[in-house]
Amino acid sequence: MTQTDLEAAEKRIQRLRQCYGSLKTEMARVVVGQDEVIRLLLTGLMSGGHMLVIGVPGLAKTMMVKALAELLGWEFRRIQFTPDLMPADITGTEILQSDETGRRRELVFHRGPIFANLILADEINRTPPKTQSALLEAMQELAVTVNGKTYRFDPPFTVVATQNPIEQEGTYPLPEAQLDRFMLSIHVDYPSKHEEISIGARPARMQMAGLAAVARRDEFRDFIDIIDQAPVSPHVLEFAVSLTTATRPKNGAADDYVRRYVAWGAGPRATQHLITAAKAGALLDGRPTPESADVRGMALPVLRHRIIPNYNALGEGIEAEQIVEHVVKTTKEPVTK
Repeated sequence: MTQTDLEAAEKRIQRLRQCYGSLKTEMARVVVGQDEVIRLLLTGLMSGGHMLVIGVPGLAKTMMVKALAELLGWEFRRIQFTPDLMPADITGTEILQSDETGRRRELVFHRGPIFANLILADEINRTPPKTQSALLEAMQELAVTVNGKTYRFDPPFTVVATQNPIEQEGTYPLPEAQLDRFMLSIHVDYPSKHEEISIGARPARMQMAGLAAVARRDEFRDFIDIIDQAPVSPHVLEFAVSLTTATRPKNGAADDYVRRYVAWGAGPRATQHLITAAKAGALLDGRPTPESADVRGMALPVLRHRIIPNYNALGEGIEAEQIVEHVVKTTKEPVTK
């Protein structure tokens, strides 16, 4: 790589960090607290990943995503998932239309709300699996197929889905295949007392105002390329693989705890997302390449929705989050030769 190439790469990375800093600053004007949630949202966004946001009502999940759409200048669609929602309500459908003369009719495809840059799939577990699966092809292939015809999206394309963890009546758990498509599972907790005082002082119907786009759409394609091309040392790569394989009860690397409480562990896509998230975290933190600490820091949001606890775990009240924390704590880094 020439000196000119190195300088150009450095400018691209500086622009990535500048955009990240601007987004964090502007988001803080809209949302009180939730710094870690915003950091993970921005990390997933700049990595080109989809995110699952879980939290009780009233924690500003929807507001955060809408604010991001405003700050990015992206085309934004909110889809409220309900039990009667059909796949065509998301993807779109073909409608028989007449031409101006009224003599000729043809099927014309009318695009659904999925044709946008940022999709908020609100309460995604409120709709049956048939409709949930309408997102699968879109999330993986950036396209939908209707009546045998494939319609592609204009990138960037990101899905942020929300779930309410406490009310399970009338809900449909996401299939494991779809959960695996989400890069990060982000849990939103209650604000601190100090933060809630600030929230209470704000009008309940306060509108977002004065949010201007901080980056162009095409820049985000570049940001994703920058993160994808970031180097990773064999040591960090091996550690990420060790973490993932340690969650699989039938793997030799699994300990007695995992074999006792885990039905199914994380697959290879988890390793890819773990490395990508670690690379993004390092770059956004001002470092050119990730360390093992970056992998540890991203292990919980990357792995917790990919681990299926077994009946032993359910009976003893052990959840996937505790299993991930155990694996992170007990997995040792590879020995440098």
